[in-house]
Amino acid sequence: MMTDPIADFLTRIRNAVRAKHKVVEAPSSKLKRAIAQILLEQKFIKGYEVIDDGKQGILRIYLKYTEDGEPAITNLVRVSKPGRRIYVGVDEIPRVLNGLGIAILTTPKGVMTDRRARKERVGGEVICYVW
Repeated sequence: MMTDPIADFLTRIRNAVRAKHKVVEAPSSKLKRAIAQILLEQKFIKGYEVIDDGKQGILRIYLKYTEDGEPAITNLVRVSKPGRRIYVGVDEIPRVLNGLGIAILTTPKGVMTDRRARKERVGGEVICYVW
């Protein structure tokens, strides 16, 4: 039994980036697909696809690197954990590396980046930081 599937998902991506893999797979869920969509929109990954395996599905993520082989994702950090949830109001939304990175939040209006949450004037649970 896994207590924190989001932390497992982020760790799989982090390990794959450090090992210079082109593709990483993880069990799929709505929240993981939403996180992958944000990573795609923010150009941290090349793309992703959901593979139907008859159960919950598999999320295949295509990682992005520069011509020099440097990864687009330097690090991913899980913020809110099952044992300690971190909720922020719209005025408390953190800036990651002074705006160079992103914070991914889950809000009443869906999963979004810190910039979009500020723009829509909505707070929520801080899932992770990506830079």
